[in-house]
Amino acid sequence: MLVMRLRRHGSRKKPFFRIVVADSRSPRDGRFVAQIGTYDPAYNPPKVSLKQDQVERWLKAGAQPSDTVRKLISEAASASTSS
Repeated sequence: MLVMRLRRHGSRKKPFFRIVVADSRSPRDGRFVAQIGTYDPAYNPPKVSLKQDQVERWLKAGAQPSDTVRKLISEAASASTSS
């Protein structure tokens, strides 16, 4: 099964995440199918960038977002509609 989840990058105590589509059996920072965005919690408010067309494509293909990614997608969607 395909999942959308965060892949950790950055140095110790300075995390930076990429939002990826990966097989649920692969490790957190392991192999992935596609990179669909980034999440940088160092900013206030945290900076999220998504390739919205790819997010929709993978959701239609059956990829299940993790709880955190689901929250980031909904926040990004509400921020883009309010702008």
